[in-house]
Amino acid sequence: MKDKNLNKNWVSGKLLIMIFSAGILAEVLAVLFNSVYILSIVLSILGGLIFIIFLYMLYAHYKLSASGGNLQTCISEMLIDRIPEQSKGRLIDIGCGSGVLSVEIALKHPALQLDAVDYWGGTWGYSKVACEQLAKDNQVNERITFTKASASTLPFGDETFDIVISNMVFHEVADTKDKRDVIKEALRILKKGGIFIFQDQFKDKRIYGKTDELLAYIQTIGVKDLLFEETGKADFIPPLLNNTMFFGSSALIQGVKMSESVSKVVK
Repeated sequence: MKDKNLNKNWVSGKLLIMIFSAGILAEVLAVLFNSVYILSIVLSILGGLIFIIFLYMLYAHYKLSASGGNLQTCISEMLIDRIPEQSKGRLIDIGCGSGVLSVEIALKHPALQLDAVDYWGGTWGYSKVACEQLAKDNQVNERITFTKASASTLPFGDETFDIVISNMVFHEVADTKDKRDVIKEALRILKKGGIFIFQDQFKDKRIYGKTDELLAYIQTIGVKDLLFEETGKADFIPPLLNNTMFFGSSALIQGVKMSESVSKVVK
């Protein structure tokens, strides 16, 4: 059955429970230590602040969900819609997480063979087993191979893939300090003439530096037809989520890896 269990939300229920529990704990401690006035007040204020964060994250969870605006799907579609309709060959989804994006692409592009990598684990609650089950439920498991790996060191040879994509992942790669190296690694496995589509917090100077310098760096790797689009400017992004915590610093970068002959001319 197509489109089965393609539920997705970057603000997971597990994360909401953790934040809510922290708020409850702070308030309980405030009561227990009510004899220590200063400590009790500090804990009570801390609990209140945590509950404010919880309400904000609950709002984000709702807006990202299918019932609250389907924002996460809209953001994913910004990337999916840029994959050419008649695409063939091999595509890799770097940082596939829940596997939903990979499955959606497989359903939309039946001529593509997909690889999907992720490190899984942590607070996200995703797993390779769950991804494989999702692909099986949607009858695309024969066209998707899931592999556990870090985006910093991909277990594929140079120029393996016709299309390389990644959606809101690169900034999360913990084992690489300079996230530009993650971009370089992703482009390493892309064939010459192949397309790449990356969406991440590319406008965050703390992560990637100045935007013009980032784009100049990507061009030195050997690309053409470089496009840059700010995710936060999309009309479906609500004002309360158009900030650095969510999508205010996000952008999509797309381009084509140059052939060897073109690269030599540019140099």
